[in-house]
Amino acid sequence: METGRMVLAIALSFLVFIVWEFLFVDKEAMRQPPPQTTQTQKAKAPAGEKSAVSGSKKNAAVEETAAPKAAVLTEAQIAAQNSRPARMITVENPFYTCALSEKGAAIKSFVLKKYREKADPKSPLKQIISPTLERGTLLAGLESHHLKGLSEAVFNSGDAAEKIDVSGSARKLVFTWTAPDGITIEKSYTFQPDSYLIKMQVRIRNQSGREIKDRIYLSLLNTLPTKHNRYGFEGPSAYINGKLEQIPIKKIKEKNKLSGHLQWLAIESQYFMSSVIVPQAPEAGMQLILHDKSILENRYLSPEVTIAPAGMHTLDFDVFLGPKRLSLLKSIGGNLDKAVNFGMFDFIAKPCLWLMNFIYRFIPNYGVAIIFLTILTKVLLWPLGNKSYKSMSEMKKLQPLMAEIREKYKGDKKKINEEMMALYKTYKINPMGGCLPMIVQIPVFFALYRMLYQAIELRHAPFFLWINDLSAPDRLFRFNFSIPFMEPPYGIPVLTIIMGATMFLQQKMSPPMGDATQAKMMMLMPVVFTFIFINFSSGLVLYWLVNNILSIAQQYYVQKKYA
Repeated sequence: METGRMVLAIALSFLVFIVWEFLFVDKEAMRQPPPQTTQTQKAKAPAGEKSAVSGSKKNAAVEETAAPKAAVLTEAQIAAQNSRPARMITVENPFYTCALSEKGAAIKSFVLKKYREKADPKSPLKQIISPTLERGTLLAGLESHHLKGLSEAVFNSGDAAEKIDVSGSARKLVFTWTAPDGITIEKSYTFQPDSYLIKMQVRIRNQSGREIKDRIYLSLLNTLPTKHNRYGFEGPSAYINGKLEQIPIKKIKEKNKLSGHLQWLAIESQYFMSSVIVPQAPEAGMQLILHDKSILENRYLSPEVTIAPAGMHTLDFDVFLGPKRLSLLKSIGGNLDKAVNFGMFDFIAKPCLWLMNFIYRFIPNYGVAIIFLTILTKVLLWPLGNKSYKSMSEMKKLQPLMAEIREKYKGDKKKINEEMMALYKTYKINPMGGCLPMIVQIPVFFALYRMLYQAIELRHAPFFLWINDLSAPDRLFRFNFSIPFMEPPYGIPVLTIIMGATMFLQQKMSPPMGDATQAKMMMLMPVVFTFIFINFSSGLVLYWLVNNILSIAQQYYVQKKYA
């Protein structure tokens, strides 16, 4: 029995830093009913008809930049159209600065005004689109019908100004391009003055003189992450058939096509995402394409459409490029908030996130909010902790009798276990009772681990003194040499060392397990944990440190009470 207790304790301890990788790959989300569908328009219209503002939330006061009327162009006109220099148009609102190029009518740059690249307040503002992405993002076309010159197409933006300020009312920007066979692609963006959300419309006009049967695509593109992120998902994702699909980079080749009831698709980084909420249809598709092993394309494919001669087909999208803040994504709708996924213990992590943000409203310091969150969690588990520490205290009283049994039946493990069981039965003690706090705390730890690493609220959030980023490891000073087991930057992990000391004290207060050799092995656990926690975020270490201090206080109180 003693050996069993020791093995269980060691297994539970190592579970914290070994099993999490397996638990965190769980990307299932609870099924939700589909939102109201975005209308897909299909009608015949003359070539010169202007685009209308569309989407799930129409804005009555949209100022539209005049777009040229579509017309069938000659080969010479098309060549001239694609050879002229592409203008860059900059759109600015309080949340972002967006740069669009006439080449491809694509977004080439998207800078967030409320976020920076690093914790340093002098660091550049956060760029969502990689500068190395030559073609930009949000490219549109027909899947099977080869439109000659589309890859190098320079769209016409009419008389649009090169700088557009979106402050008082929404502004609409329209781009058009005509292929040699008379098929015109019209892409329009409607920018809101008070939102990250962009309304986008893709309209295909058929002036080719023949019927078109094809699938319309819209592509998100971005560069692949340069290194593997163990602490949060990065890569392509979608919400399809009522569940979240997050495809790891290494599995793209084997899982590059999905189809069904698709609500949105995205390319995610740890804290940000570029995404498109797509028109609702029973059988839409998503296709993943890797370009030169460094650029990822996440392509939406509409159901097959039929466009008669002189007809057109219109698709309306909602485009979101911004932070993965849960409350913000919920306000957008379309189940976009499912992108914030904390794995198996999501049902624990999200209430903890809400509670942490609630505390932050009154005390605007996320480090303090984590401390209060830890205290509230401890209060909820207090009765169970009392019961467990009482069991440990009673076990400590039996140590002399247990030592006598080991000495009396030395070498006979079977007899020792039998006598130990009789001893527990006589004194009505559960030998596993002391392990209950650890068992209950493991789901909470995993939930907080994911939440504290993925919550954008903690990105670059300062605590005090040298801890200026609760999402990163704490480092006092900076060393120009590497330290074993430590990931850069290199420095003194003050919080982690203090946390290790509290774990050591807690271990000393607990009754020893098994013989002297086993007891020494258990005393090594705080050392092992200290090295593991060196690279954990300071927010997570802060939670574990405060939890240890509260546990020590509770254990001391219970041991005094039942001494």
